Amino acid sequence: MSLSFPLYLNPSFCCNYQFVPPKSCSSSIRKSGEGGSSSSRAGSMKEASAVCYKKFIDFALEETKVHTHLATSPLQKKFNSLMSMDARTELQMLSFEAPKVRLLRCLSIEGNDGMQVLDFAVFPKPEFDLPIFCANFFTAASTNIVVLDLNPLHAVTDRDDYKEKYYRHLIPLGLKYAELLPWGGKITSESLRFFSPIVIWTKFSSSQYYYDVLFSAFKDYYKAWLELMEQATEEIDTSEIVSNREAQHRYLMWRAEKDPGHRLLRRLVGEALAEEILRSFLFNGVQELGSKTFLDYFPEYRSDSGTINEKRSMIGKSFENRPWDTEGNFLGNSLR
Repeated sequence: MSLSFPLYLNPSFCCNYQFVPPKSCSSSIRKSGEGGSSSSRAGSMKEASAVCYKKFIDFALEETKVHTHLATSPLQKKFNSLMSMDARTELQMLSFEAPKVRLLRCLSIEGNDGMQVLDFAVFPKPEFDLPIFCANFFTAASTNIVVLDLNPLHAVTDRDDYKEKYYRHLIPLGLKYAELLPWGGKITSESLRFFSPIVIWTKFSSSQYYYDVLFSAFKDYYKAWLELMEQATEEIDTSEIVSNREAQHRYLMWRAEKDPGHRLLRRLVGEALAEEILRSFLFNGVQELGSKTFLDYFPEYRSDSGTINEKRSMIGKSFENRPWDTEGNFLGNSLR
């Protein structure tokens, strides 16, 4: 999604694979610089705190195996682990597939300066109109930027039937964490069309309290997605399958082109390798699921020279506060 992430990357794991955390997962401790307003929160926030995304990955993959059969993706052979050009940052990649899952993939990044990134995503097969599970977490010494969502395959601002089918019963879950993890500030309307009414978009200072809340949210959201997956029935209408495939291709084209974390990935591993990771691993499907180009889907980004405009937003509209009410109704009137 189009957010001010220094990075957008991903981790996964095999059925018999034990994710090996970078060394700093067990050794790095960072202190929060802020206290909380209540005594209980203040105590937690003043404690030395560290986050390690290993337990997020372990939970997701173990939980997935309870609900379906995971098989190693063919991508795993090529995309597994590497070091940055300066040998100071480690990147680990994992990828799987399942009967209803086209790709479950994950990349984690661990820098020796305390930086950690987790990008975990699950893409359904086109025969299912399931949302796309999306967890993107960036952690620096004292700053955390988070997006956690069941990204709608079909825009909920346009499709009430899709919102009713997948999100109406999850609104209480979204409200629970909206209270604990407040809205993170301005987000462009272009990005918002790929989010659901239960999206968690937040920023917070490092503290054990918030890391615990984030882990709880991650577990609840992922279990909710797995339940949706279990209940999903295979589409047999060819036109619906084509529609699902194109919707996912559109989503991937947006992510592959406009995700702002790409700059860090390019700085870490170089332009050529970064592009290969982006298009063949992180957003795998841009070449396989369709032939339309980014400008076919988003013609408003065409520059006078016919190339893609590098601006993040062409509409120029953003949302400072959460644009859904407590019943999941969109409050922005229009995304344009």
